Amino acid sequence: MEERPANNGRESKTGKTILRRTLFLMAVCGVFAFLVLAIKLYKIQIRDHEKYESLAIEQQTRETVVHAARGTVYDRNMNILAASATVETVFISPYEIAEYKQNVDLIAEGLGQILGVSPDSIREKAKDTKSQYKTISVKIEKELADRVREFKNTNSLKGIYIVSDTKRYYPYNGIAAHVVGFVGTDNNGLGGVEAIYEDDLRGVDGRIVTAKNSAGTDMLYTKFEQYYDAENGNDVVLTIDVTAQYYLETALQEAIEDYSILNGAMGIIMDVKTGGIVAMADVPGFDLNNAWEVNEETKEQLAELSGEEYSSALVAAQLEQWRNGTISDTYEPGSTFKIITLAMAIEEGVANENSTYFCGGSTSVLGRKEPLHCWKREGHGSQTLAQAAQHSCNVAFANIGLDIGAAKFYDYIEAFGFFGNTGIDLPGESSGIWWTESVFEDPNNYSQLASAAFGQTFTITPLQLITAVSGIANGGKLMEPYVVDKIVDASGTVVEEHKPTMVRQVVSEETSRKVMEILESVVGTPEGTGKNAYVSGYRIAGKTGTSEKVVKEIETGTKEYMVSFIGVAPADDPQYAVLVVLDNPSRSSGIYISGGVMGAPTVGKIFSDILPYFGVEPEYTEAELAAKDITVPYMKSYNINVAAAELAELGFEVKVSGDGEVVTDQLPMANATVAAGSTVVLFAGGAKETTEVIVPSVTGLTISQARARLESAGLYMSTKGVSENSSTVKAYRQSVPADAAVESGSVIEVTFVESDTSIMEHR
Repeated sequence: MEERPANNGRESKTGKTILRRTLFLMAVCGVFAFLVLAIKLYKIQIRDHEKYESLAIEQQTRETVVHAARGTVYDRNMNILAASATVETVFISPYEIAEYKQNVDLIAEGLGQILGVSPDSIREKAKDTKSQYKTISVKIEKELADRVREFKNTNSLKGIYIVSDTKRYYPYNGIAAHVVGFVGTDNNGLGGVEAIYEDDLRGVDGRIVTAKNSAGTDMLYTKFEQYYDAENGNDVVLTIDVTAQYYLETALQEAIEDYSILNGAMGIIMDVKTGGIVAMADVPGFDLNNAWEVNEETKEQLAELSGEEYSSALVAAQLEQWRNGTISDTYEPGSTFKIITLAMAIEEGVANENSTYFCGGSTSVLGRKEPLHCWKREGHGSQTLAQAAQHSCNVAFANIGLDIGAAKFYDYIEAFGFFGNTGIDLPGESSGIWWTESVFEDPNNYSQLASAAFGQTFTITPLQLITAVSGIANGGKLMEPYVVDKIVDASGTVVEEHKPTMVRQVVSEETSRKVMEILESVVGTPEGTGKNAYVSGYRIAGKTGTSEKVVKEIETGTKEYMVSFIGVAPADDPQYAVLVVLDNPSRSSGIYISGGVMGAPTVGKIFSDILPYFGVEPEYTEAELAAKDITVPYMKSYNINVAAAELAELGFEVKVSGDGEVVTDQLPMANATVAAGSTVVLFAGGAKETTEVIVPSVTGLTISQARARLESAGLYMSTKGVSENSSTVKAYRQSVPADAAVESGSVIEVTFVESDTSIMEHR
């Protein structure tokens, strides 16, 4: 049978088909692979370019931070309140220590001893041999850093590094702590001006960028290095005057001690014309150089706790001590608020110098179940508007509030800024707590309006009150308070300056003048509740305040009080306002709890310090000149008779010791300031003998009694406070405590106050 030939044509066609399909699949796969690669390249080279570039730079380079110097904080006189100084940080390179086979024990023991760090912790850090940077101690002083250098060089050690850093210092420690604020370990502001002006103070850190190899160490022989200079922070100049701040804090601390104030004291001094804060304090404060350290009393309380309970209590105590109560805490102002009601009434024409008010001790108010009582239960009788302010009469001011009317009263509260924040440039400000307008305007209930008129049933901050009162004192202009005067860059150029900002005109200049006249009579008349704020030679206007903590009493059943005083001086040309708030005086002190007895003398002391300091010249009346302390002149080498005659003409009694003709010594020494009528001893023929004497107690004595007792002990007296020589003006503080030993002839400063509580407002 004949064999048939193979079908070469069909096989050839099949082969071609397979080839075409293979080529097609290869093309498709190639295109797909290219697309995947293209997408991947797009992601790497375009979309994520910056990310991978950053990773590459990070892998190939090392950055060393060049810290910017934080700006300096100054007071108004350019005294430094906060500054940064160069310190140094010590770190080790575990990689280099291993690479160069350094003695780990030697390094750990040596650094541990110098820096006060556990050697074991250093050994542990040295185990991470892939690391180039392990911090051992931060922000150490130059002395310690030099000892580390000496240790490193003496032992020819590698892998130990010392780099410059900055540390914040506060030269005045705790002065103005709540205003200045402080920084954390990272040099970021955590309170006060340090926090709110962080962006201005911080500056911008610089960098040194160098190449490194795959092992993470610096590449040898490379020329790659870039330096980015640091930009130092701006300086901040405050309105605070550090001397006035010292006077304020000292007076508050003395008040805490004198009156057994249990919950601390707050105070503000404001420039009434600008709104600038001259001083602001919440005492007790804290040390800015060790802001996390709590006081000893708190430490004792915390010592009884442990674990989580201890940690929580410690944090709470720290937050409490950092809290600036003058702007963050609200309180019921009591009678100091009568200044606001008084200004409203005069401005609206519902009260004037001819208005009269009768107080029988209480009055009925629509909507109130019980009569509204005055602090003086027997009443003040008939009184003028000025007398109602002098007496701090609640009944009179309740009726004044009703005369103003709820709607108008509410409008003025808003105009004076009590419904919102003042806008001060400090963190943590609170606003007041008030009844709603509908409650005030309830035609069937005037209780809230009547009570609010004399400072009860609402709360405000101390800053809100002094801002409003300053707005009345300065001619009726409500000013925005502030603590930063200007910001200056490193070249000394002023980049920002605070201009005094008037929020609105709240009352007229005429109303302002009339209110100041009335408030001056509160301090300057015998029946005024504020007479303990009197300062000889200065015209002081002011108002007392005493309020109960009603919510506290409801919660605990115990009575606590806030006593206060706000003063303005000089009354005829207001420049400074001073507010003092004392939180919870103890009944155990035995002193009558009131703003007139406690707050007024505290403010008087502050004015007696700051007014001469600020160059406000005293103007004495004839009566004040007669009672004024006198400076003893230099009498040595004078003829004894001439000296005696000159001293007698000045108002001194004179006693001569010895029978010579020339003064050889004197007691007290020249330029000592002592009470009028004091006896000056002139030595004729010899020097006075220096002896120690024991200081007697003069607390509770009148001016003449106190002077006599001190002179009998060989001492002299200078006076502060009320200088009227009456049976009710008594000594309440002496500069040197009783039973202390001092040199004979020393001058003891004694502060006198009005002790007649029948004229001292209590609520």
